[in-house]
Amino acid sequence: MTEFAFRATDDLVTLINVFEVEPDKHQELLGVLNEGLEKVIRHRPGFVSGTTLAGKDGSRVVNVAQWRSLADIEATMADPAAQEYGRKSAALGKPAPGVYSVASVVTAP
Repeated sequence: MTEFAFRATDDLVTLINVFEVEPDKHQELLGVLNEGLEKVIRHRPGFVSGTTLAGKDGSRVVNVAQWRSLADIEATMADPAAQEYGRKSAALGKPAPGVYSVASVVTAP
């Protein structure tokens, strides 16, 4: 199993994109996002990690990607191959992207 962790000490930028999706398009959207991560995004400069979360009720999909810098995110969004996956994803669900930094992390004792 691969571990995904947020650490407040990391100097990373996190892109979180929450998609609202019809349940009958849920699996297709997951497939497009995962294909884009594997074929394009993971090979981009500054990419650190990507995680896709599937809403249990089928109405949301969350894509989380950690990057070295905001400039790396912006350069990737300008890449035609990444834009193609963005269009495919947006055709399946309504995206709401945002860029974040980790402010704090609390773990179990």
